[in-house]
Amino acid sequence: MSAERTREDGRPTGGKGPGEGERPTGKERPGKGERPADGSRAGESMGTADGSRAGEGKGAADRERTGGGRRPAGIAGLTAGRAVPRKYVPVLVTAGLFVAMFAAGGVRYESFATGQVVLNVFIDNAFLLVVAVGMTFVILAGGIDLSVGAMVALSTMISASLVTNQGWPPLVVIPLVLAVGAALGLAMGCIIHYFEIQPFIVTLAGMFLARGLCYVIGTESISITDETYTALAQARVELPGGMFVSPSVVIALAVVLVAAYVLHYTRLGRNVYATGGSEQSALLMGLPVARTKITVYTVSGLCSALGGVLLSFYMLSGYGLHAVGMELDAIAAVVIGGTLLTGGSGYLLGTVLGVLVLGLIQTIISFEGTLSSWWTKIFIGLLLLAFILLQRLISARRPT
Repeated sequence: MSAERTREDGRPTGGKGPGEGERPTGKERPGKGERPADGSRAGESMGTADGSRAGEGKGAADRERTGGGRRPAGIAGLTAGRAVPRKYVPVLVTAGLFVAMFAAGGVRYESFATGQVVLNVFIDNAFLLVVAVGMTFVILAGGIDLSVGAMVALSTMISASLVTNQGWPPLVVIPLVLAVGAALGLAMGCIIHYFEIQPFIVTLAGMFLARGLCYVIGTESISITDETYTALAQARVELPGGMFVSPSVVIALAVVLVAAYVLHYTRLGRNVYATGGSEQSALLMGLPVARTKITVYTVSGLCSALGGVLLSFYMLSGYGLHAVGMELDAIAAVVIGGTLLTGGSGYLLGTVLGVLVLGLIQTIISFEGTLSSWWTKIFIGLLLLAFILLQRLISARRPT
């Protein structure tokens, strides 16, 4: 009876050791195949004592060593399918759309699938590409700029008036035009930030101001006959294979490269993305939100003025009705290129592809010959709607 009572309360009697069937003391463990007298599992008892599940941890470790923790094939396939980050999806869709349109045009139209057709798209839209670069900065920072088209027209009018009517040299006129554009962008940025007015309203006022100044300079088209402008308009940059581009394309691509470097490899670029992602978070992190917002509108004004200079090379004239609606084309190119309208996500490569898609639509319609040029606007509207819906789906499924 004494021995049984001793075994029931878990304490060994006399000189008997654990090998004689009693429960071991201290850190001694029962022999292989034995079970503690109280009917509980040793692993569970230990896990309860230290507040952790030792048995489960050991089992997980064993499964890792033996491969028992391998993910099911479905999950592995899903992970493999997510190899491309979602932020790249709109850019890849735009690239795929451009390739598909180019291939379809090559099948349907003779002499379409050539490299010169793509280069002609660049030639005809070099000024739009520069304007869209500035718009990309603004939209990435969470803003909008409706004044870019009017600023382009104002740049052509200032250039034509000073060069043709006043006889000023282009080397003086072009820097002056760029300074005017940057100054207008700087003023709008300051008003937007310090007076806390919506960018839509401020840039709309800037649009009316710039368009009105065009008609103050002149109500008729002013031709540019200066030798420098004419030489740049007619010049060709020869490429291998008998292809060529205009100097405006070279300038536009140089702007793209500089802007891409600024956005992705400088502090300003990181501040632009941070401000567009969440202005309040950027403020809490101590980032210069005021300087960033003012800078992006200054960049947009500068790019608009440069786009006006390139348009004056292309048209060899200045007119108050130039670039009507170009602000909408620039916004469409940026959005089709994958930049979120809410800011914080997007790439300049996507903007370039967006401009190419818009230009290729115009080229296909001109090759067709039976469609009105207004079909360009219809297709652009449909594409813009489709890409906005795509952005919405991507944003809704983004993990939080």
